Amino acid sequence: MGKADADGPGLPDLPPEWGRVVIPDNLAALADEAEQVRRELRAAADHHRRWRPPAKPVIVLVVAVLTTIAGLAAVTWPRNGRTGPSTSTPDPAPALLTGRPLPALDLVDGGQSPVPLRGLLPVVVLLVDGCACPDQVAEAATAAPPGVTVVTVAGARPRAAPAGTQVRTLADPAGGLRAFLHVPASQDGVTALLADRTGRIILIVPKVASITNYHAELSRLAD
Repeated sequence: MGKADADGPGLPDLPPEWGRVVIPDNLAALADEAEQVRRELRAAADHHRRWRPPAKPVIVLVVAVLTTIAGLAAVTWPRNGRTGPSTSTPDPAPALLTGRPLPALDLVDGGQSPVPLRGLLPVVVLLVDGCACPDQVAEAATAAPPGVTVVTVAGARPRAAPAGTQVRTLADPAGGLRAFLHVPASQDGVTALLADRTGRIILIVPKVASITNYHAELSRLAD
């Protein structure tokens, strides 16, 4: 049984808003209140432990990821004024090869027998590894003056010559001639190489559109 001691002797003056303070005779009567206080303190401590500010490395990682995404978006995002066709500078190698000697390469015929390229001079070589282009080959055979050899060079195996022509058909399995010219194969036209009887390269046409691209040089090739 507790007793009111707010007005009892020996106690300091307490704030009036606290009301009447009762001190129990048995301290066990405070067990429930003490347990409630402990539960509240534990709950507050758990909440404090669960909430922790993010570590610095995590912040740095997040910033790095966001920066990377922003950079990719800037690169890949469509931009106005850049929708026109791109232009590329042609390889200057064909022009630089003009006047140089024809390389001493061996091609192969249909039986895989070697055929020296320099043994065909004067010659117009049509590389048909990208396009058979029989019409362009037939035009070259018709326009070639007497004494000039017209040769087609394919990849692994020789291509058939157009009917009614005297075209020599060879192959270059190793790709040595194409590599020497530094000209990629095209599906739209043949590559033409003209060399005179001394083996000097007269002209290289990377992609022939018509016989007019080299007709003048071809007509003088046997001189």
